[in-house]
Amino acid sequence: MLFLAAVPVLPPGCSGSGVEAAHEPSGYFSYAEYVDVIQSGDTVSVVTVSPFDGTSDTLSVGVPVRNVVCMASNYVACLSAVGRDSVISAVSGARYISDPRVRARYPGSLYDIGYGATLDLERIIGLGPDFVAAYTVSAAESSQMSRVGDAGIPVLCLYDNFEHHPLARAEYIRLFGILSGRRETADSLFAAVEARYLSLSHRFSSLADSSGCPVKVLLNIPYGGAWYIPGSENYMSRLIRDAGGEVLGARPGKTESSVVTLEKALLLSREADFWLNPGWCGTRSQLEGVNPMFSLFLGKDSLKIFNNIRRLSPDGGNDFWESGAVRPDLILGDLVRIFHAGDFSGGNQADSLYFYVPVS
Repeated sequence: MLFLAAVPVLPPGCSGSGVEAAHEPSGYFSYAEYVDVIQSGDTVSVVTVSPFDGTSDTLSVGVPVRNVVCMASNYVACLSAVGRDSVISAVSGARYISDPRVRARYPGSLYDIGYGATLDLERIIGLGPDFVAAYTVSAAESSQMSRVGDAGIPVLCLYDNFEHHPLARAEYIRLFGILSGRRETADSLFAAVEARYLSLSHRFSSLADSSGCPVKVLLNIPYGGAWYIPGSENYMSRLIRDAGGEVLGARPGKTESSVVTLEKALLLSREADFWLNPGWCGTRSQLEGVNPMFSLFLGKDSLKIFNNIRRLSPDGGNDFWESGAVRPDLILGDLVRIFHAGDFSGGNQADSLYFYVPVS
């Protein structure tokens, strides 16, 4: 992968610096494409590369950090996994954090600094963090993060949500490990996750159903009136493929999602062996409550439905997107048990799942 050079400045928000010269990757990361690190003594320079235009920024941080604001729950999971969640001084959406140790600090030593129009800039300035770990979802610069940067607070804008290989997202634990002084711990944890993930993928990715084809999977339910189906190279599609499945309706070679009509989804459901991630629904009656037309989906006796809602926080945060980002091996483990239940003997299938529950 090619990184563009970055100047050693603190980025004011979530936009690339636009520097033209080439940066030679350090080789520290094996899977992550949009981040690099260079350590010199007690200073770590983090290079982030925009997936939109290839421009980059560098943030130089003294390590180990002792005060971090996390704008996404998966950054909380990274720091918690290496035993350094105590450095988190504030989060965005404390009620939705799944990690019980972190949740127990709110309210108290952990602050909720909000998001968007409710972002508490004064609180962030008062906390004086080593940096704010932020993310972006579009090419447009975040005005809120620009306000933070303009106030003199370092902003580390990450693009982990644009990484499409599950191990690439998991590898960000190594970034937070080196920043928090737990490099060896993070490297060891990631190596274990990688080994288990690759072992499961090697065993199950080529397995087919009785007809000789990958198991067919319908994903999601309509959101805001639109039914999104991820492209074949998307994060979730990759997990399903590595478990021996195929996402119906996925555009080949694409990462972005496409929109299908309810009628098209109904046609896809007739091919499906499994229906995964149907929103918040935990029962078939709840699915019918979302849309009466779902009764046509549910009329197919062979369609098995599972949802990734086993580990919800009391206020609705979903650990699938928090610790699951760090532990894709656990997600893959669930998927292979769902798709290939006959390969696992003993015990109740539902009880063996970590993130998923059957929808009945």
